[in-house]
Amino acid sequence: MLNEQEVLRILTKSGAVITGSHIIYTSGKHGAAYVNKDAIYPHTKEISLLCRTIAENFTKAEVDIVVAPAVGGVILSQWVAHHLSDLTGREVLAVYAEKLEGGDGFVIKRGYDKMIRQKRVLVVEDILTTGGSVKKVVESARSLGGEVVGIGALCNRGGLKASDLGEVPELFTLVSLKLDAWDEDFCPLCSQKVPINTDVGKGREFLAKKQQIG
Repeated sequence: MLNEQEVLRILTKSGAVITGSHIIYTSGKHGAAYVNKDAIYPHTKEISLLCRTIAENFTKAEVDIVVAPAVGGVILSQWVAHHLSDLTGREVLAVYAEKLEGGDGFVIKRGYDKMIRQKRVLVVEDILTTGGSVKKVVESARSLGGEVVGIGALCNRGGLKASDLGEVPELFTLVSLKLDAWDEDFCPLCSQKVPINTDVGKGREFLAKKQQIG
């Protein structure tokens, strides 16, 4: 099982953890670091190692099926279920939940909903910030009659606890990161005129809006 420092090395090497930059977060706040979850997914060996660590933590939970929010979470559900099957010697299924059209909830469909009923469910996610998406997946699984036995995540950057995510029995994250965030008016990076990163986050949109206002 990987420890937190080993996980951080993998995430940093793949470019999934960016530091020393001027980032605009989805919330509109500014910060100096960013977790770019999309950077880790192309590296199959590394994502397999990370997911195996999640699986190892839940080998005694008798998981029947792994569920994740689409899109990136689909990769996690596949790998975690694969390793759980390998570690426990029993088939563990992998499915995903999709965003509701025109809404902010998640729905499990495509026949996967029938697989959830009376099954022990592990929900997995890449980055936990507010926990909104994963909480909705938990609610969706429960509404279908599934018993959610835990949540596994690559990174907890929101300081979340199991009680924040629908009172799940266990929240297991590979690494926890506290990222400082400031309102634009109080951003020290803006005061120092540090260029805004337009490759990740919402920097490009932020600058475009500034130009329109200007």
